[in-house]
Amino acid sequence: MNPNILDWRGSSAPTVAVVGGGLAGMAAALAAAERGFQVELFERAKTLGGRAGSFVDPKIDEPVDYCQHVAMGCCSALLDFCRRAGIDDCFQRTRTLHFIGPDGDRRDFTPCRWLPTPLYLLPGLLRLKYLSLGERWNIVRALRKLCVGWVKRSAAPPKVGKTWWGCASLDPPYFPKAPGYYGEEETVGHWLRRHGQSQRAIDRFWSVVLVGALAETVEHASLAAARKVFRDGFLASRDASDLLLPRLPLGEIFNDRLGERLANRGVKVHLNTPVRRIEGDRQLAGAVVPADGERRKFDYFVAAVPWHNVRPLLADELLSAIPTLENVEKIGPAAITAVHLWFDRPVVPLPHAVLVGRLSQWVFADEQTDSTSVQHCQVVISASHRLERRNRDELLDDVRGELQSVWPAVGGAELLHSRIIAQPAAVFSCLPGVDRFRPQQKTPIRNLALAGDWTDTGWPATMESAVRSGYRAVNALACRSQVPYNGYAAAAGQP
Repeated sequence: MNPNILDWRGSSAPTVAVVGGGLAGMAAALAAAERGFQVELFERAKTLGGRAGSFVDPKIDEPVDYCQHVAMGCCSALLDFCRRAGIDDCFQRTRTLHFIGPDGDRRDFTPCRWLPTPLYLLPGLLRLKYLSLGERWNIVRALRKLCVGWVKRSAAPPKVGKTWWGCASLDPPYFPKAPGYYGEEETVGHWLRRHGQSQRAIDRFWSVVLVGALAETVEHASLAAARKVFRDGFLASRDASDLLLPRLPLGEIFNDRLGERLANRGVKVHLNTPVRRIEGDRQLAGAVVPADGERRKFDYFVAAVPWHNVRPLLADELLSAIPTLENVEKIGPAAITAVHLWFDRPVVPLPHAVLVGRLSQWVFADEQTDSTSVQHCQVVISASHRLERRNRDELLDDVRGELQSVWPAVGGAELLHSRIIAQPAAVFSCLPGVDRFRPQQKTPIRNLALAGDWTDTGWPATMESAVRSGYRAVNALACRSQVPYNGYAAAAGQP
């Protein structure tokens, strides 16, 4: 028998400890439970969901999301996870993005249903009148170069014929890492300037898309990460750019409903239970040690914690056998700030909008039909670690002033309450070369796998990356335990 495979056939179901109750940990727990593992999940917080969660604001006594989370139609693993978890009805799909230009005019970006990929994007681009016709044409040319160049250096021919765009096949196996090609260390900002993009086009198109997707500026973000955003987020299919917005507070989705689903699948969830250490030797992990000191033995383990917590979690003997974690601390953090505002009346007439060329990047607002109802608005500022420091009052004044410049009703409304939530390490920073520090989910320890959006999924730090990592972690364990895959390999983007 292969010494790397632990054979459980003919015995009771193997046990799995999942440490971390964010999306990666919950995806791993659900995947393991559906394969027949006995699963226990340990989460240090009082609720599940991690960063995709909510808290009760004591002043208004209502749940408030830490930060707005959105997904796109290209997020195949996340959509699969939501379907399996029975929470797919918690998200609303929309095809239209509302852009508010620097002049305050609204430009709706709606892909065309009857045009093939990628031509379906052209009508939306043509509506962005705050860019010149020449700038819009140069954007199209740059998008083509961004993707076609990668196809030409692919390791295998596409499964389907190329279009004039050259992006007909977008599966990960055909886009291998190629050091030096297009400059692995190059930032997307440098690449854009090399390919004739004006500063105005960078500020009003490229940055608008990429800063929100990567939580990093184009001057610092890697070209590979930018390519992933446009290739999969806009060019993979006509549904890829659809926006998926939560209908409910994130805590209700991922803690209440998903927590109930996990319990129904037999997962034992331990909330408010920090794990101090996963013990083991250079070959096998043996037990988790919660903060209360009680040593708990399991057959398999998934470490689904942030990159800056994974090394302290693992025993020294385990760490010494996982060389891919030696440089994990070189992964840098990126910040996201959410500004929550409650006005005494409806002031923002759109459920969501992209604000171009402003400090405020996205605004999300409760839809209100009653003119006397309180309206909650949330402004999201990604890559906030790159901004000039502002105190709380300065930030509130700047954000409210920008909203008022677009929607004058903001000026006449009373601000009843506000809250600023800054997450300095919301996600990892997609700097050039960061992928070399992202470990695979499978480790040399036969019964230990890693999960988290920071692991090597081919995606930036997104809900999609988190779910893929959880699936792949359990795929690795299932492969070593003779447990069938049950379709999770395809959902995780694995062959």
